[in-house]
Amino acid sequence: MEDPPAEFGECSKDSEVAPALIAVHPSQDSVAVAVGSDLRVFDLRCSEKRVTAVAISNGGLYVCFADKFGVVWIVKLDGLDGENVVIKKADPMLSHYCSIITSLEFSPDGKYVVSADRDFKIRVTVFPKKPLDGAHEIQSFCLGHTEFVSCLAFVCTQEYPQGFLVSGSGDSTVRLWDIPSGSLLNTCEIGEKAGLLESNDGETECCSAVTDLCTSLDGSLVAVAVQRQVPEYSLLQGIVILNCDLSSRTLSHAKVVSICGGTFIPTSLRTCSATGLLWMVTGVSDLHVSEHPSLARVRVISGFRKSNPDSHQHEPLLLEDNEIPAGTKLLEKLQGSLSYSEEDFLAAAEAVKKAMSNLLIKKQYSAENREFRKRTRNDKKGKP
Repeated sequence: MEDPPAEFGECSKDSEVAPALIAVHPSQDSVAVAVGSDLRVFDLRCSEKRVTAVAISNGGLYVCFADKFGVVWIVKLDGLDGENVVIKKADPMLSHYCSIITSLEFSPDGKYVVSADRDFKIRVTVFPKKPLDGAHEIQSFCLGHTEFVSCLAFVCTQEYPQGFLVSGSGDSTVRLWDIPSGSLLNTCEIGEKAGLLESNDGETECCSAVTDLCTSLDGSLVAVAVQRQVPEYSLLQGIVILNCDLSSRTLSHAKVVSICGGTFIPTSLRTCSATGLLWMVTGVSDLHVSEHPSLARVRVISGFRKSNPDSHQHEPLLLEDNEIPAGTKLLEKLQGSLSYSEEDFLAAAEAVKKAMSNLLIKKQYSAENREFRKRTRNDKKGKP
């Protein structure tokens, strides 16, 4: 019998960062929201299955999370006073029929909840007035990716408040979608445009999978995390910055912000709209080969906002640790340590690659093994 997939690690947020921030526990046991000095944490372990994606509704009234069998659950957050621990029952809202859901997002207008899976699909579901009773109306499907869909984000402007969807995938592309119709508007080849597919010997076959993305507040920029894969190696060359022009419905390559070393593979990207900072974290939990069982490393890129094309003053730039807000005090709080050995980072990078591969890449089984897994799958436990 096969071993279960590896779980993700741990991350938290520090209340000294003034803009509102959200963080998801990399093993996705909880969701934390920091607003000024107020830190609110919601426990998601009421799910019987491993959580693979999380989203909070625009008004903060609901949290949705998906389990490894493709079911999206919903919890209503009213009645939480922030002081006492309250265990609330989750209700099933929709299903992707046994395909692992990799990302969940609410549309900017709150009309839709969008879910992506590792079977290349993006589903747009109308968010109902009574979501605890289930969401049964499918608005559209966004189809076009040829590998797992790893991440979703919305871009919107004052001219386009309803927003457009951007998605990243293992097929080395970021795509722009109109979600009411499911129409594909534009495709940006990340590996080709950023030059990440070129190997040293010019012959080694490699692939660049998009692992996460996020957008600037004005919708003009998209930051893309890439995991580059070649035989026996998996190296992140940097964060790819894309220009997003909603008037022409296009995505275009702007810049690659290099990150030294191949051991920093971001598991999550988030942006701070007030300062134009792009926050990145890599990390894992249960790292048994290291003296640090839960390892996290935070990096920050400045200039994640649209600037004058003729000006280089605000171009995206990787900050040194002493240049980020609150400096070493923030890092010590979020990381648990200011420094890790190279051996620990190598072990963490291997664990991240394995966890992402287990989550995103669908394994191929023989017909006999498929039938055996159907008979022994544990989501049937407890059912009559």
